[in-house]
Amino acid sequence: MVLTCALAVTNTYAQVRGTNITVTVTPDHKDWNYKVGEKIEYDVCVLKSSTLLDNASISYEMGPEMYPEVKKDMTLKTGNTRIVGKMSKPGFYKLKVTAHVGGKDYENWCTVAVSPEKIVPSTQCPKDFDEFWTKTAEQARWTSLEPTFELLPLKSTPAVNTYQVSFQNDQWGRRIYGILNVPTKPGKYPALLRVPGAGARPYNGDSWFASNGAILLEIGIHGVPVIYERDYYERLMQTAVNEYWWYGTNDKNKSYYKKVITGCLRAIDLIATLDSLNPSLGVGWDGKNLGVTGSSQGGFLTLVCTALDKRVSCYGAVHAALCDHESSLKKVACGWPHYYYNVANPDPRDIENMRYYDGVNFARRITVPGYFSFGYNDDVVPPTSSYGTYNIVTAEKTLSVYPQTAHFWYQEQWDEWQGWLLKHLGIK
Repeated sequence: MVLTCALAVTNTYAQVRGTNITVTVTPDHKDWNYKVGEKIEYDVCVLKSSTLLDNASISYEMGPEMYPEVKKDMTLKTGNTRIVGKMSKPGFYKLKVTAHVGGKDYENWCTVAVSPEKIVPSTQCPKDFDEFWTKTAEQARWTSLEPTFELLPLKSTPAVNTYQVSFQNDQWGRRIYGILNVPTKPGKYPALLRVPGAGARPYNGDSWFASNGAILLEIGIHGVPVIYERDYYERLMQTAVNEYWWYGTNDKNKSYYKKVITGCLRAIDLIATLDSLNPSLGVGWDGKNLGVTGSSQGGFLTLVCTALDKRVSCYGAVHAALCDHESSLKKVACGWPHYYYNVANPDPRDIENMRYYDGVNFARRITVPGYFSFGYNDDVVPPTSSYGTYNIVTAEKTLSVYPQTAHFWYQEQWDEWQGWLLKHLGIK
């Protein structure tokens, strides 16, 4: 009877998982790396119940990522084939395969690197870039932080206190909200600022990271509390901040990202003066070790903070977005949000303005150690832009590629990322 009840409960929670039809696309080089002009061979399989599906109908396209040069249809009599390509300049070459089975489509792709160490970004840098951002940061700091700290007992542990914090950004009444994790043991600690990917969502901070002996601040960027239910942020993305990355693209002073960037810099101000702003916390920054990290949009903001604030001692940028916007003007894969992709006549004002908001121009100015990681199969932030941005950095840097990942990371990748930060913050 007990077994029967247990099975009944288990079946109640059964879920749909995956598909019985799968497509695999595999390169013949295990490291997914090739040289310019070298033959690239892909093995393609269409599988049903993990075995080859006879007479599978497929469509495929291949070429430099975002700009396929070949499009074909074919039938795979034995369920598999080999497709060959070649690239004549540095970049990334992508084969995307779609299988048509039972009236449904199943797709997969594989993007390989072709002499990626030779990729050069196209973005130009305005002459007054440094002057603009120095002045912007100075003006933002005319407004006092006026922070608030709300203890969150249910998110705290015996070793770590967790707070929702807020502080003023670049003008009175415009606030940034975040989650602050601090050790309960009094003292001076290394600190880490986590900056967010695109969109809006609640945040939890990271008690585990803080429990290793660090101050951790994770912020949102839209000026609203970060502990509401998720549907609140979904509604926000459908209304007030819908596609906010397009706001003010033709005026550097009206870009949505201007206040986002100042908000990130003010977050560093909060960390650096935490002990004087709220002595009751019993903790403060050690004055030496301060990291910034994030992925996607957060990767871009990581580059920004590291370039603009000399208190940052290390950083981790994972598949950084908003990098090398101008490459698409040369029909080369550009970073998210692909401002000029397939745009026949982009507004020259947009092009000039977005140079102030291009991760490449911040990466050029970085002088401290950094960690980069991304996947070759990323179809949101193309690896062409990620690798080009990495190449432009002249300071000490570590690159860890996980080729098969798209716009996500594996557990091993996350563990490595966090381990690198802990080490470079002097914690482990």
